Amino acid sequence: MDAFIDLLRHGATTSTGAFCGTSDVPLTAHGWAQMVRATAVAPAWTTLHSSPASRCASFAQHLATQLEVPLHLNAALRERDFGAWEGLTAAELPPELLAQWWQDPVGFTPPAAETVAAFRARVAAAWHALVASTAAPSHQLLITHGGVIRVILAEVLQQPNVTLWQIEVPPATLTRLRLAAGGQPSLVFHRN
Repeated sequence: MDAFIDLLRHGATTSTGAFCGTSDVPLTAHGWAQMVRATAVAPAWTTLHSSPASRCASFAQHLATQLEVPLHLNAALRERDFGAWEGLTAAELPPELLAQWWQDPVGFTPPAAETVAAFRARVAAAWHALVASTAAPSHQLLITHGGVIRVILAEVLQQPNVTLWQIEVPPATLTRLRLAAGGQPSLVFHRN
């Protein structure tokens, strides 16, 4: 039998439109409801993993209690650190820096921010460790952020960093990955 790992992006937060990597912004009531809907018709998850950010961990704790399954918080699953841009919207940034960001999102790093390469390396290491420790027929759920899900999908699909921004991950998107015995992980679905 195969094992599965589902990825769930957190729902809408109180900080719409701002760069919120390490900023600990909570879910809105609508965001919580989005996550309830996304997990309503759920498989029998055996374990939950979550970013420690409250927009992920608060719902993960609720769901783990409801399902009576273990929950593991993992700091490596947190969103990218945007440094000096944390908490700011695009309109609040210097236009010339924002233009550099849009022209070269991989090569340009906001001041004091985590580079794309470092972010991908951190998330990829956590992903590969999770895959290596997963035994069939388990079905795990990972509650995390859009950037983390983009990196995991790029790892599974063997895509370069420049393709990260071509993967849309709206709030409460659910993604399923299959870990076939002896094979490479594969994408089953990615839907909102």
